[in-house]
This record gives sequence, structure tokens and C-alpha cells, in this order.
Amino acid sequence: MRPFRRSAAPLGSPILGTVDESPRVRRVRVQILITASLTLANLIGALLVGALFLVVIPGPELFTRQFLVVTAVIGPIYVGVSLLIGSLWGTLMGIRDLRWAVEGRTPTRREATAALSMPWRLTWIQIVLWSGGLALFTTAYGLIDPATIPKVSLTIAMGAVTVCAFCYLLSEFSLRPAAARALEAGDPRRFRIAGVTGRGLLAWALGTGVPVVGLMLVAVFSLVRGDDNATQVNVSILAIGGVTLVSGFALTLLGLSATVAPIRAVRGAMSRIERGDLDASVVVYDGTELGELQSGFNRMAEGLRERERIQELFGRHVGREVADAAIARNPELGGEERQIAVFFIDLVGSTTIAATRPPSEVVELLNRFFAVVVDEVESHGGLINKFEGDAALAIFGAPAELDDPEGCALAAALQIRDRLLVEVPDCRAAIGVAAGVAVAGNIGARNRFEYTVIGDPVNEAARLCELAKSVPGALVASERSVAAAAPDVSQRWALGDSVVLRGRAVPTRLATPAAAN
Repeated sequence: MRPFRRSAAPLGSPILGTVDESPRVRRVRVQILITASLTLANLIGALLVGALFLVVIPGPELFTRQFLVVTAVIGPIYVGVSLLIGSLWGTLMGIRDLRWAVEGRTPTRREATAALSMPWRLTWIQIVLWSGGLALFTTAYGLIDPATIPKVSLTIAMGAVTVCAFCYLLSEFSLRPAAARALEAGDPRRFRIAGVTGRGLLAWALGTGVPVVGLMLVAVFSLVRGDDNATQVNVSILAIGGVTLVSGFALTLLGLSATVAPIRAVRGAMSRIERGDLDASVVVYDGTELGELQSGFNRMAEGLRERERIQELFGRHVGREVADAAIARNPELGGEERQIAVFFIDLVGSTTIAATRPPSEVVELLNRFFAVVVDEVESHGGLINKFEGDAALAIFGAPAELDDPEGCALAAALQIRDRLLVEVPDCRAAIGVAAGVAVAGNIGARNRFEYTVIGDPVNEAARLCELAKSVPGALVASERSVAAAAPDVSQRWALGDSVVLRGRAVPTRLATPAAAN
């Protein structure tokens, strides 16, 4: 499956810039886009009204000498003044309500709500201006010829609906950079102004509702006036149909773009999560339910990152294998018998070291010492089960099974001995290796337990570690562990005398590295 390629535009469109651009650049960008959006919406409305006046709505011809003053003088003056007032009004509103964005500070709840509601308030400006135009022109034309009232009122009303629809969607698009900053101030569910349903109803109103109402009113006007001119009716239907196709397509495209852009951003970030990039996130810029989707994805990604951090920390404390087993299934008290190998390693003369060196130096020495031990144990498939001051217990064969736990333990012990001589020469460590059957599992109480191994091999390894402190090379293993190891490992060891270790009833035959004999 081909991976989804995330868009380079975090706000859904390259012309909207990025969320980390300077406040001044963002202010200029948003202001230009808002002005262009309002101008474009009103231009579309003016063209629609002109087309409806000319060929669509039945009624008296308005482009005649009788209506010259209204059409050629009052009309252009009102349109120009309305554009000026609308632009100035919208600009002042933007400067006032988006000052926090220019200043580069986090908005208050009131400022965030004002920023998210700005598309609606800009749309209300258009409603006021176009309502004024509806009242003015219906009255002006009606005083000259009352027969023009239905035609003028219907035409301007259809134009107003078109302008308001485009104004809302275009200004919502233009204000995404500010919306993204506003939504950073809190949960987008607290700031919802309009939902996806509102966008859908808006597209329906212009794409279906207004055209159908227009066609029905054309038919009503023709019946009331008693027109038998089928050509005029056909022209009206074709003209409204054409306007519907163009404007409806444009509005639907804007609505779909506003809906798909957040989904596409979430989809791209999900693809990054699937590839293992847990730092993936999306910019929350939509104030609808889609903003909740964006914010919800970010919370999910943060939860995954937190889980990864906890799992990593947990693994460092108890070992990766133990952590993975605990996450995969609910750990319970108790254990099972396993064939394992273990070794104890302990610093020789640690009491003298602690008494003669500063604590910080002792800690630094222990960290260098344990770094070698942990590295070799893990590279041989083992687990550091315990750190006990200056000593450690390593397990091979539990919880993860190994084909040759004895060989792994012996090889790791040899490597540790050799590396410590080179990398940590200012300390000496004793190692005791043993193998056999032990119980591996969770030991403790129900509300506090740890994974460990209990059995004779553990005790034997501890006693061998004590003995190794007085043996040349400071590394001793039991005959049983050497005999069970693979030949390439066991041949590196030589058997020696048998001794009865402290606390044991049967003798243990010792084995030491062959080179040490």
C-alpha cells in the first residue's frame, strides 16, 4: 500500500501560510484575504443581480429612461458606499478582535470566541448592507412603478443569499490562521460556532433552495401577470439553471474543501503514526466537529507518546522483556519452573572505595561499571534482574527463553571480565555463574511485586561470587553450567576442585576460564 503523503500546507492551503510565521505577516495575509473575499462575494452578487434584472425575472424592463436615476445614479452610489462601509467595518472589526494575534500573545476566552465567530459577524455585515439595498431599491423602483416591486425584491434577495453564503465560506477560509491560534487557547468543543451541518445547509440553500424558490416565483409571476410568452419562461429557467450550476458548484467546492482539509491533515498525521513517528500532530484550525477530530487526534498522539515514555521508563527499571510481558498480559503473583543460568557480579573492595573517594566519584565509577555489565548482558539475551548497591544479578532464560542460557551467561561473564580490565581498570569485580532449574515469576504482594527468580542456582551463584573474590581472575562457574553450555563456550573453561559452598550440603565442582589456569 502506498503511504499517504502529508500536505506541506498545515492550514490546508499554501496561500494561508504557516502557524509559526511572524504576527505582522499573518495580519497582512489575513487582511488581504478577507478584503479579497468580501470583494469577490459582492462582485458575484452584483453580477447575479444584473443577470436576473436583465433576462431572468419577469417584470418591467429596468434599464430604461424611466428608471435611469435609480439604475444609473442611486444604484452605483449605493454599491460603492456599501463596499466602502463593508470593507472599513470588517477591517476595524479585524483590527480590534485580532489585536492579540498581532501582539503575538495567547488570546483570552473572549478574544478566542470573537475570532472564531468573525466569519458569521462579517456575514451579518453583508446581511445588513444588502437588506438596506433591498429596502432602498424596492422602494425607489416601487415609487416609479409598483409592478417592479416583486421583481426587484426577489432579485436582490437572491443576490443577498448568494453573497452571504460566499462571504461566510470565503472569510472562514481566510481566517484559518487566526482560528488556529485561537483554538490553541482551549478545547475547540468550547468554542463551536457552526458545525458541519451548517455548512451543508448553506450549500443546500444556494445550490438547491434559492434556485428552486426562484423558479417557483418565476412561474407564479408569469401566472399572476397572465403571460403566455413561453420563451421568456424558458429563458428564465435556463438562466437560473446556469446560475445554479456555476454558483452551486463553487459553493459546494468551498464547503467540501473546508470539510476535507482537516480530514486530510488528520489522515496524513495518522500515516506518520503508522510509520512510527509519534511526534506527528496537526494544526487545529476548524471550529466545527472537525476541529474536535483534529484536537482529538493530537490528544491521542500525546497519549501514545506518554505511553511510549512510560514504557521506556518501565523497561529501564525492570528490563525490556519484563516490561513487554507485563504490557502484553496482566501480571499475576506466582511463577513457573524454568531452566536458567544466572550470574552474580560484585565489586571487590567496595567498602574501601566508598570510604576513600567522594560520593560523586563513587557514583561515576559505579555507572561506568554497570554500563559494561548491562551492555554485555543485554547483548547476550539476558536480563539484569537486580541492582544491589555495587552488585547485580543477571538472568538468562527468563522471562524470554534462550536456546543456550548457560552458554550465554558464561560468554557474557567472560566479555565483562575482559572489558572491565580495559574500560574500568580502577575497579575489580568478582563473578559467579551457575545454572539449573528455578522458579521465575512475580514475587511480593498483590499491590507491589517484582519479577525475579528463586531457586538453588541463584544461591549457588551468590556463593560462587563470594568465592571468586579470592580466586585468580575473580571469575568462577559451576561444573553444571559449563557442561550444559554449547561446545564453543564450554571449551573455554577448565574444571578444577570441588568445594562445599556456604549454606549448601553437596559439593560444587568449580570451573574457571582456561586462560586463567
